[in-house]
Amino acid sequence: MGKILAILATTFTETIRQPIYGIVLLSTLLLMPINVGLAAFTLDDDNKLLVELGLSTLLLSGLFLASFSASSVLTREIDNKTVLTVVSKPVSRPMFLLGKYLGLIFALALAFFIEFLGFFLSVQHKVLESSADEWHWPVLMFGPGMLIVVFILAGIYNFFRDKPFVSTAFKLGTPVLAFGALATCFLGRNFELQVFDLGPVSINVIKSAFLVFCAVMVLTAIALAASTRVGQVMTLLICLVVLTIGLISDYLFGQAAQASSLARAAYMLIPNFSFLWIIDAVNGGMNIPMGYMALTTAYSAAFSLAALFFGAALFQRREVG
Repeated sequence: MGKILAILATTFTETIRQPIYGIVLLSTLLLMPINVGLAAFTLDDDNKLLVELGLSTLLLSGLFLASFSASSVLTREIDNKTVLTVVSKPVSRPMFLLGKYLGLIFALALAFFIEFLGFFLSVQHKVLESSADEWHWPVLMFGPGMLIVVFILAGIYNFFRDKPFVSTAFKLGTPVLAFGALATCFLGRNFELQVFDLGPVSINVIKSAFLVFCAVMVLTAIALAASTRVGQVMTLLICLVVLTIGLISDYLFGQAAQASSLARAAYMLIPNFSFLWIIDAVNGGMNIPMGYMALTTAYSAAFSLAALFFGAALFQRREVG
């Protein structure tokens, strides 16, 4: 366990210091307020589209982070031969792969939490459907306003004290965004006090966001397994293909599974991400029972473990010397 924790900590630190990690995270936070404007062109409920756009942004961000991060922490180590310093010691390759996966999950969980706070603030603001609608000033102050302050402070620390910009921004920005998201639940659009109110962010929306993270966990395991053999671009392509097929798995294989053994095998072996994408049920006002949450979480964990087993088998036969 001590060896796994050491690999976990190293992988976590290495992942959050990668430039692509910060770029994808910052891009996602910038897309959240843009979604508020994009959702204003429906003929129905604009805020439902805002929730769907936000969750889609979280899923795509998780796809890119999982693919690029897995490739960076594993493929680069294999290409540079630095993996030899670990596997030459009494650390088995499956243990090494498990430590890498856990480190990636913690790093992606941190990114997902920060992105969810940006999603929460954008949904709290709501779509301005007419010129008479007022801006949500607490959201603007605690969201974009405080992020600008965080970046300025991180830049000052980096310039005068030689502190890493990205890690400093994480340390300052995460509690600031969390406090801002909590504060907007007690403040109205013009800073008037109110009873705690999540606004459009219902419990079902939070459950839906959690299942999106479960999908990111599966994609991370697939990306890590692919990274044992192929490079960064191919890893991203494999994850994109698996995600696309998994979202339409019921349409492609579900209907033919009863008549075709090949379709039934594909339906069982390819993760069905439609189980984890429940935005239609959320927008339809359906209650998502905890039993369903438990089953889908176990389903995601099982597929992640299966992908890791497959990756360990590939890694066992990979020449790293």
